[in-house]
Amino acid sequence: MPKPARPVPTPRQTALTLLNQVLVDGRLISEQAAQGALTRLDPADRARAQRLALDTLRGMERADKLLARHLKKNPPLAVRNILRLAVMELATGGDAHGVVNEAVNLTAANKRTQTMKGMVNAVLRKVAETAAQDWAKQRAPRLPRWLRDPLVDGYGPEEVARMEQAHFVGAPLDITAKSDPQAVCDALGGELLPTGTIRLQDAGQVSALPGFDAGDWWVQDAAAALPARVLNVQPGETVLDMCAAPGGKTMQLSAAGADVTALDISENRMARVQENLTRTGLSARLVTGDALDHQGQYDAILLDAPCSATGTIRRHPDLPHAKDGAEFGALIELQAQMLAHALSLLKPGGRLVYATCSLLPDEGECQVEDALELYPDLQIDRTALDMPGVDPAWQTEEGGLRLLPSFWRKQGGMDGFYMACLRKP
Repeated sequence: MPKPARPVPTPRQTALTLLNQVLVDGRLISEQAAQGALTRLDPADRARAQRLALDTLRGMERADKLLARHLKKNPPLAVRNILRLAVMELATGGDAHGVVNEAVNLTAANKRTQTMKGMVNAVLRKVAETAAQDWAKQRAPRLPRWLRDPLVDGYGPEEVARMEQAHFVGAPLDITAKSDPQAVCDALGGELLPTGTIRLQDAGQVSALPGFDAGDWWVQDAAAALPARVLNVQPGETVLDMCAAPGGKTMQLSAAGADVTALDISENRMARVQENLTRTGLSARLVTGDALDHQGQYDAILLDAPCSATGTIRRHPDLPHAKDGAEFGALIELQAQMLAHALSLLKPGGRLVYATCSLLPDEGECQVEDALELYPDLQIDRTALDMPGVDPAWQTEEGGLRLLPSFWRKQGGMDGFYMACLRKP
């Protein structure tokens, strides 16, 4: 006799699972997306579960402050996460009856926590009375000390506070058009940003938007679209996208008419690059392998190096909670090795854009400063940064471009990024 099918979890159950895996196991939500409870939900419920988990992580400091008023001591983390999820919903317009009832049910469903269902019920009913007002009075949640301290050292407390505000607000949907950005913008009812990116507020399900199936555009943050624009490839140039997945930069380079080689170490991630190329009708030579082993000679190279990804927190608020900075040293060493190897693959007179989606100067400005010292003939091309929409104030002392989440605040911010264009003699 076949086993009965397991019941499909609710979005709130799934959101709780995601929270627990981030805060207990240190697993990013992006790492959980291809497996576990998320795979059992339909697209709408999957999106809701992810949104609930991400919004809770964004506002966790606020939720904890509201709960502290009604808790004599902290309950176990499993219960705390149920409470956090519920408080976030109560404070942002959720139906109090449904939110509290499901929180109680989630507590009762776990043998280790079921004795606390009465406490959960009582605390949440008290919180619900003034949740929205109390929530709005709190400051933007601060980053954990392991990340906040080095950022304050680099940018000062006022700028870091502006970053934290941008992180808390979250991010709209940015897309890059294959051609004719204005036409795509008009079709989607979006805003055409000064750098050519199209921005959509409250976009909904991405794959249901006009032009997705036709391959007219792809999702790509406004900041992430700039390194390929700085490289400014010309038709027929041989170009290496050295860390290509998920493919946004590869598609930009291909759409510009370059002869593109897309390289990445992950087979699964390279499969996504192929999917994106197929959907958009663009082409590139795909190579799966270690960038440090790759050989060849290219007119231009785009190295968006592996990094801490601290510039993407407005989209990935799980990152500061899942990580602790222990990997920084190894990443910085790998970046230096990849930059040195990339320079060896450049033809004489070639150019390389080094980029990271990091807020940490050690992963950006410092890497380029070190390269300029190690290779005296290497030149930095400041003129490559002269593009529509790029504020000259964003240029850094050594000649790169530093982008922060607090930039374009009124339009919805941008990811934190660093990039610089280097030319080989």
